[in-house]
Amino acid sequence: MKRSLFAACLATFAISASAQEVLDGIAAVVGVEGKTEVITFSQVRELIGPTELAARRELRGEELNNKIKEIRLRAINDLIDRQLIILEFKKNKFNIPPHYIEDRIQAIIRSEFGGDRSAFVRTLQAQGFTLDRFREIETEKMIVQAMRTSNVKGEFLVPENKIVEYYQTNRSSYTEDDRIKLRLLAIRKAEDGSDSRRAMIEEIRQKIVEGAEFQDLARMYSEDSTQDLGGDWGWIDRKTLNESLSKIAFNLKPGKVSEIIDLGNSYYLLFVEAKKNGAVKPLSAVRDEIQARLTQQERQKRADEWIARLRKKAYVKIF
Repeated sequence: MKRSLFAACLATFAISASAQEVLDGIAAVVGVEGKTEVITFSQVRELIGPTELAARRELRGEELNNKIKEIRLRAINDLIDRQLIILEFKKNKFNIPPHYIEDRIQAIIRSEFGGDRSAFVRTLQAQGFTLDRFREIETEKMIVQAMRTSNVKGEFLVPENKIVEYYQTNRSSYTEDDRIKLRLLAIRKAEDGSDSRRAMIEEIRQKIVEGAEFQDLARMYSEDSTQDLGGDWGWIDRKTLNESLSKIAFNLKPGKVSEIIDLGNSYYLLFVEAKKNGAVKPLSAVRDEIQARLTQQERQKRADEWIARLRKKAYVKIF
């Protein structure tokens, strides 16, 4: 699985490289203190390939055109930020020891190729890559990661009042849905359009009202997939059933059977065994989650501020 994913990723790069030979151009130019780098359309295609393909499958017309523009512009800006980070790294004359890169490659070979270096190299070659080019790609990844870590550092202590404020503002996110423990009995309507099946489910409901066990009758008569379980759907929320059945089920009192429900090509009976009303999780139960979320937001804010400073010092032009 991992190996095929690795090959698929390389295939995306290879397709883009092939496309570059046919048609390429300048998407953006980035300059810092006389050092200029070009971002090409092939690099943009390389980055957005799977995302753009998914958009083309799901959208049409003007909505698709707008989405493609959004995806491409975001990719260009991501590549600009990446290039600015690499230029900043070079400007400061930093370096990553070669053995770090080799250790990274060895880790990939162990985890994705079972330690078989020859298989790794063959996969690179099959996708039109050299080992040197792969080292270059991994080196740039390590540069970006190292620079982000170095420039977005320090303790991120989230004040208690910020945690409480976030919790109160987002209480709906920490509210559990109402749930019911449901049993369901379904009888398909007669194909000849007669009322025989309706009469059958009316008789079943009457037996339940008079004290017969719902699950016993469901095992005998239900044509739902849960027949062998006595119609047991377990604990469900409002999204489990279609809207019509869900509305009826959640209005039933525990221990009560519904009226006969005529829906589609079947008749239904619903029986609620128990109900749990939705409740808001206490702050104590979600404090760590909120703190982690706010810490990540602060980390992202500092990263954005750092990138903004790099952009302010640079020359950037998007074509």
